[in-house]
Amino acid sequence: MAENQKPQKTREFGLSSMSVDNSTSVVILTLIISVLGLSAYRNMPKESFPEIVIPTVYVGTPYPGNSPVDMENLITRPIEKELKSLNDIKDINSTSVQDFSSIVIEFNPGVEISKAIQEVKDAVDKSKSELPTDLDQDPNVLEVNTSDFPIMNVNISGNYSEAELKKFGEYLEDEIEKLPEISKADLAGTVEREIQINADPYKMESVGVSFGDIAQAIQTENVTISGGNIRSGDYQRTLRIDGEFTDPMDLQNIIVKTDNQKIVYLRDVAEVKDTYKERTSYARSKNLPVVTINVVKRSGENLLYAADKIKEIIETTKANRFPPDLEITITNDQSKQTRLQVSDLENSIIFGVILVVLVLMFFLGFRNALFVGIAIPLSMFISFLVLNAFGITLNLMVLFSLILALGMLVDNGIVVVENIYRLMSEGKDAVQAAKEGVGEVAWPIITSTATTLAAFLPLAFWKDVVGEFMKFLPITLIIVLSSSLFVALVINPVLTALYMKVEDVTKDKPKQKSIIVAGIFLILSTIFYLVGITAFGTLMLVACVLTLFNVFVLRKAIRWFQTVFLVKLENMYESVLEYALNGKKPYMFFGGTFLLLIFSMVLLGIRAPKVLFFPDNQPQLVNVFIEFPIGTDIEATNEFVDSMEDELMVALDEYKDILESVITQVGEGTGDPKEGPSNQPTPHKAKITIGFVDYIDRQGINTNEAMEKIRQLVEKYPGVLLTVDKQRNGPPTGKAVNIEFVGEDYDQLIAYVNKTREYLVNLNIPGIEELKSDLSLGSPEVILDIDREKARRFGLSTSEIANDLRTALFGLEVSKYKEGEDDYPIQLRLKEGFRYDINTLVNKKIGFRDKFGTKREVPISAVAEVKYGSTYGSVKRKDLEKAITVYSNVLDGYNPTEVNAQIQAALQNYEVPDGISLKYTGEQEEQQKSMDFLVGALGIAVSLIFLIIVAQFNSVTTPFIIMASVVLSTIGVFLGLVIFNMDFVVIMTGIGIISLAGVVVNNAIVLIDYTNLVRERKRDELGMGPKDHLPFNLMIASIVESGKTRLRPVLLTAITTVLGLIPLAIGMNINFGTLLSDFDPQFYVGGDNAAFWGPMAWTVIFGLTFATFLTLVIVPVMYLLADKLNMRLKKIKA
Repeated sequence: MAENQKPQKTREFGLSSMSVDNSTSVVILTLIISVLGLSAYRNMPKESFPEIVIPTVYVGTPYPGNSPVDMENLITRPIEKELKSLNDIKDINSTSVQDFSSIVIEFNPGVEISKAIQEVKDAVDKSKSELPTDLDQDPNVLEVNTSDFPIMNVNISGNYSEAELKKFGEYLEDEIEKLPEISKADLAGTVEREIQINADPYKMESVGVSFGDIAQAIQTENVTISGGNIRSGDYQRTLRIDGEFTDPMDLQNIIVKTDNQKIVYLRDVAEVKDTYKERTSYARSKNLPVVTINVVKRSGENLLYAADKIKEIIETTKANRFPPDLEITITNDQSKQTRLQVSDLENSIIFGVILVVLVLMFFLGFRNALFVGIAIPLSMFISFLVLNAFGITLNLMVLFSLILALGMLVDNGIVVVENIYRLMSEGKDAVQAAKEGVGEVAWPIITSTATTLAAFLPLAFWKDVVGEFMKFLPITLIIVLSSSLFVALVINPVLTALYMKVEDVTKDKPKQKSIIVAGIFLILSTIFYLVGITAFGTLMLVACVLTLFNVFVLRKAIRWFQTVFLVKLENMYESVLEYALNGKKPYMFFGGTFLLLIFSMVLLGIRAPKVLFFPDNQPQLVNVFIEFPIGTDIEATNEFVDSMEDELMVALDEYKDILESVITQVGEGTGDPKEGPSNQPTPHKAKITIGFVDYIDRQGINTNEAMEKIRQLVEKYPGVLLTVDKQRNGPPTGKAVNIEFVGEDYDQLIAYVNKTREYLVNLNIPGIEELKSDLSLGSPEVILDIDREKARRFGLSTSEIANDLRTALFGLEVSKYKEGEDDYPIQLRLKEGFRYDINTLVNKKIGFRDKFGTKREVPISAVAEVKYGSTYGSVKRKDLEKAITVYSNVLDGYNPTEVNAQIQAALQNYEVPDGISLKYTGEQEEQQKSMDFLVGALGIAVSLIFLIIVAQFNSVTTPFIIMASVVLSTIGVFLGLVIFNMDFVVIMTGIGIISLAGVVVNNAIVLIDYTNLVRERKRDELGMGPKDHLPFNLMIASIVESGKTRLRPVLLTAITTVLGLIPLAIGMNINFGTLLSDFDPQFYVGGDNAAFWGPMAWTVIFGLTFATFLTLVIVPVMYLLADKLNMRLKKIKA
C-alpha cells in the first residue's frame, strides 16, 4: 500500500536553492556585508531629529522713518502682489513694523529651495517699479533653513569687563569656525566699538556749521589714495597718499569750516569719543555678564563629532590661553541630548536583541536561535549601507524604526529555520531540507513581507511638515524589512545547510567542552584586566558567566520548555481548536469576537482618552518670553528682568539640584524661534532660558512641575506679556490654541478681536494658559507735520528735513576708522543731552541758500508742527489679507482637542461681522491634516494588502479572512488604551495601527497558506482533484494539523515583536557600554524616548497580543466558516 502511495508534494524556491548550491559565495558575501555595514554605521552622521527641509524664503526690507502702516502700503503690499502669482506656495506671512517689512514665503514640500529663492528674487525685482525710489537698500532675499539654528550656545562669563569678554569670545569664535563641520559661529551679547562724534547744536549754530559740513570734512580727510607709479632709474615706486587716521582722537583736529580766515575745528562744535554703540541687548548667566557664541553646523555633518571637537577646543583654550577664573558653559547642547537619546535607543536595540534571542533559544534551541538571530545584525548592516548611500543620517526616527522592526526581522527567519529543522527531523538531509524547507514557505513569507511593506508604503508619501519629519520611519522600515527577506531567502538556507544539526532535546549534552570554553573566557578576562583593557575583560567575564549559566541552568530550562511545556501547550491548543471548530461553536466564537469589537469601541467612546497631536514630554529647556509694550526702553526692560531673575531663582530653589543653567537675554535674539527670523529691534522683549540636567540625573523629579512653578510666578506681573513654553519633541506645529482672524478693515478687525478675546477669557475655559494676541498696539510716536508750502519758500524739501533730523537722533555713519584688520564706524549725531530732547530737535536750525545764494538758517519748527500720537506696533498679513492671531498654550493635564472643541462651541453662534472671517490653525490644523492623511493611508494600505493577498491565494474569501483579522486586532488597541488609561496620540497611535495592519497579516498568511498545503497533500493522498472538497472531518483535521504545526512560529513572531518593543515601551534603559567598561549599567526607567515613542510601541503591543489569539483561533474559525459557505454555494454536503 505504501508503494502505491503518491510521493508527498514538495516545493523549491529558485533563488534559495541556487544560494545553497553556491554556499561559499554566500558566506563571503555575508562577511562583506558585515564589514561594510559596520563601517557605514560608524560613519553615518548622528543627530536627534532629522533635518526637515521645508522650502521657506524670507524677504526683508528696511525703510527707515516709516510707520508700520506706511511699511505695509509702501513695501509689503507691492511685493506680495508679485509673490501671489508664484506656483507651489503654501503660505505667505508678512509683518510690517517701524522701519522694516518682513515677508516669509513657505513653499510646498518637494520644491527645490534654489528654484524657490530664484522665483522670489524675480518677483521682488518685478515689484521694484512700485517701491519707493529712495530705498537705502534693496529687499534682502534669504533662505530659512532649520539647520541654521544653533546646535549649542557657548557662554563666556566672569568678573571681567564686557570688552574683555568680547575678546575672549572672538578668539573662541575664530577657533570654532575653523572646524569643517561648522557653518558659522556668531557672537551675541557683546558691545560693538564705535567712534562717536557727538555734536552740540548750539555751538554748530553759532559758527554756522551743519551736519553736512562735518560729514564732508571727515570723508575728505580720512582717505588713503593711490597716486600711481613713479619711475626712479630702473625701478618703479608706488605713490600712496596715506590720510587715514591712526588715532580716533586725531578727528578732533579736522577743520570743518573756514570763514573770513576764522578756522572752525571739529573739537569746537563736537566731542569725539572712542566708545561703544548703544546697547541693543544684554545677556547674563548667574547675574554676571555673559557673551554667547551661537554655533551652527553644516547640513549633513555629524553633530556628535562636531560637538566633541568644539568641547576639545574649549578645554584646550581654557587650559592654555584663558584665565582660570573665566567660566565657559555650554547650554542648549543638542549633542548632549542626542548622544543620550541615540545611546538609549541603541541600548534598547541591544536589550531587545537579547530578549528576542533568549526567546528563540527556548523555542528553537541554542543553535537554531543563532541561525534566526543572525538576521537582526545582517539586516541592520544592509540597511546601514543603503541608508548611508542615500545620505540619511542616523537619527532617532531611523533608530526607532529599527526597534519597531526588531521583532519583525526574525519573523521570516523563524518560519524558514523552523521549517527546515522540521524537515531534517523527519529524516531529510541538510541540503535537501534547506531547499524544500524554504520552498514550502518562500511565497508566503514574500507575500507577508510585501503586505507589511504595503502598510508602510503610503506613509512615505506624507507631505507637509509632519510628513517630512515622519517619512524616515516608513523608508527605514521598508529598507530593513526588505533586507530581512533577503537574509531569510539567501543567507539562512546556506547557514542551516552547512551547520544545522538535529539534536535530541530529551538527552543531556556533555558539559566538559562548555566548561573548558568558559575557562578560556575566564583566562582571557584576567589577561585583559591585567593589561588594563577593562571593557574586553568584562566582556570575556560575561561570556564565561553566560556559558556556565547556559550549561547548568539554561539547558535544563530549555529542555523542560521544549519537551514538557511546549508539548502540553500544543496539545492544549489542539484541544481548544478542535472544540472551536465543531458544531455551532465556530459561529459563537466569530460572533463573540465581533461583539467584543463593538464593546471595545463603545468603551473607548465612554472613557474617551485624552487626544494629543504629539506625545507630551518632560522638558529639558523651559523658555520664559517677556514682552513689554512697544516703545519700552531696553534699560527699563533689563531692570525688570534683572529683578525677576532673583524671584525666579527663589521659586526654583527646591529644584536647584536639577538646574543646569539659567541664561537671560534682553533685546536682540529674544523672540520665539518658532516665529521665524526677525530683523527688527526688540528693546521691549526678553527671554530667560532654564536648562535642566539629563533625565537620568533628575532623581525622579518631573520638570513639568518646575515649569508649573514658573507659571505661577509670572502670574504676579500684570501689564507684562509673559509666556512660559517648553522645548517639545517632534516637528514645529504651532500653538495648541490658535485662532486666526482675517479682515481688510484693520480698525474693525482690531475691535472685533479684542471683543472676542475678552468674551473667551470671561468664559474661563479650563486648560487655557492665557489667551494672547499678536496685535501690537500703542507704539508711541512724535509726528512732524511739515507745511510743504512754507518749506519750499525757504528752499527746503521734506527729504532734507527728515535726513537732518535722522542724523541728529539716529546718527549717520560718515566714515570708517581702521585698526589692523578691523574697521569701526564713525557715527555723527547730537550729544545725548540734546539727542532725546524734543524741543532741541524741533528748534534745531537747518541751513539753506536763498535766491541770492546767501546761506541762511531757519528752525525746523518754523516749517513743521509737532503732534503726538500712537500707531500700530505692527501690521501682520497672511495670504495677502490683514490677520490677527489669538493663541494660547494648554496647561499640562488638559486635552488640547477638548479645549479647542469648547472654544469652537462657544464661538459657533458668536456674531461675526461682514468682512471678517476666522480660522482654527496651529497644532489643531496640523492635527486634522495628519488625521485625514493617516485615515487615507490606512485605506490605501488595506487596499494594497488586499490586492497582494488576492494575487497570492487567487481567492476572494481568503483575503477577507485575513483583512477581518486586521480589523479585529484593533480590539486589543482600544481595550489597552482604556484599561491602562493611556492617551490617544494622533501621530504615534495612528502610525502604530497602520504598522499593526502590516504585522498582523503575516501570521495569518503563513497559517492559511500552510493549511492549503496540508489540504492539498491530503487530496493527493486520497487521489482527489485540486478542486475537490475534502470530507468535513478531514477538513477540520487539516486545519487542526496546520494550526498545531504553525503554533511555534506564530507564537515566536508575536513574542519577538512584542519583546523587541518592551524595553522602549516601558523606558527600561541599560547602558551596555558602561556596564562592560565600568560595571555601571546606569539603569533607569522612563526618559524622553519612552515618552515620545511609547504610544506607538504600546499600540503595536496591545494589538499584536490580541491578534495572536485571533490568528490561532479566530482565523481557523473564519477559514472553516468560509469553506462551509463555499460548500453551500456549490451545494456540496459536508
